[in-house]
Amino acid sequence: MDAKVLIESFAEFARSKNVDRPTMIRILEDVFRAMIRKKFETDENFDVTINADKGDLEIFRIREIVDDNSEDIWDFDKISLTDARKIEPDFEIGEEVYEKIELEEFGRRAVQMARQTLIQKIKDLEKDILFNKYEELVGEVVTAEVYQILSREVLLIDGEGNELILPKGEQIPKDRFRKGDTVKAIVHKVDMMNGNPKIILSRTSPVFLERLFENEVPEVYDGLITIVKIVREPGERAKVAVESYDDRIDPVGACVGMKGSRIHAIVRELQNENIDVINYTENLELYVSRALSPAKVSSISVNEGSKRISVFLKPDQVSLAIGKGGYNIKLASKLVGYEIDVFRELNENEEEDVDLVEFADEIDAWIIDELKKTGLDTAKSVLALTKEDLVRRTELEEETIEEIFRILRQEFEQ
Repeated sequence: MDAKVLIESFAEFARSKNVDRPTMIRILEDVFRAMIRKKFETDENFDVTINADKGDLEIFRIREIVDDNSEDIWDFDKISLTDARKIEPDFEIGEEVYEKIELEEFGRRAVQMARQTLIQKIKDLEKDILFNKYEELVGEVVTAEVYQILSREVLLIDGEGNELILPKGEQIPKDRFRKGDTVKAIVHKVDMMNGNPKIILSRTSPVFLERLFENEVPEVYDGLITIVKIVREPGERAKVAVESYDDRIDPVGACVGMKGSRIHAIVRELQNENIDVINYTENLELYVSRALSPAKVSSISVNEGSKRISVFLKPDQVSLAIGKGGYNIKLASKLVGYEIDVFRELNENEEEDVDLVEFADEIDAWIIDELKKTGLDTAKSVLALTKEDLVRRTELEEETIEEIFRILRQEFEQ
């Protein structure tokens, strides 16, 4: 393979990978200089000129002419007068000899290795370009097409044919994909695994929801409305705290849109995830009340030391505060940064009840705490539910729940 064919084939391959001309020339020169070093031990006195467009390559070895008896005759950049005059008969001592080196002089095997090295360097460069491109896109929404569905992940391809990965854990539980589907997600992280960029997407990240708000709500994109915090239970429920420094803008109304037009587009993208948009305030008690929406709070007690908040509600509001699967109270706690305990307010005509704390000698403290997290703070509030209700609301075993029922019923039988 001559130099023209080698360079032209490499240049065509490089252009197909969108490699710019200066980078292409640099790679070519690096490879040819490596060939020179292998054959001549150094490339310091070599001049390499490449014209990638025409496929031209010129390699010149530059040496200074010295007397045949000179002590410097063995230096890499020196040549004896006798040897110089074999190249050009009228050379004199002190002049420089520019000796052209043809590619064929390196041998067929060396040229073939150079070709493989050039292709590998472009592939490595392509991987670096891809890694850098997506590293800059971390936290941004991308759209890609599903091309393979595996048990632990979905593989997608972007517009340039690059492989992206959406792991099972980063998918909304209700997501169902088919080959050819177009999927929106954020670039969650980019890793280099064994020299190959691994691009991980996410649809469960709070950042994905934030980007969807930016896309659907111009005031958020323009910075007129600030998203203070987002907490999510992907596919089930999310709470978004927003605020605006412009009194003329209602941040909640702007995010929801006329007849819910803006929020509905986001809800559809998130597989009907229930989204509560809350007006942020530094007034902690008011913030907690808003966070527990749609429940109406009667009173609140804050314990700064333990970072716990006791919330008192009317009996018909307790289930609203807890929410389906306990998601409402869990997300409210995450949003305000405090552990929230829900307590029922007793009406005047309600029968006497017993606080669960009274059973601490028979029921483990952690079990009582688990029940209180779901708003069950008295014996009757627990007995009012079925075993199935408690299994769904808590992380307690059926046997444990049956034992709790036995202990509580025994109290009232006595």
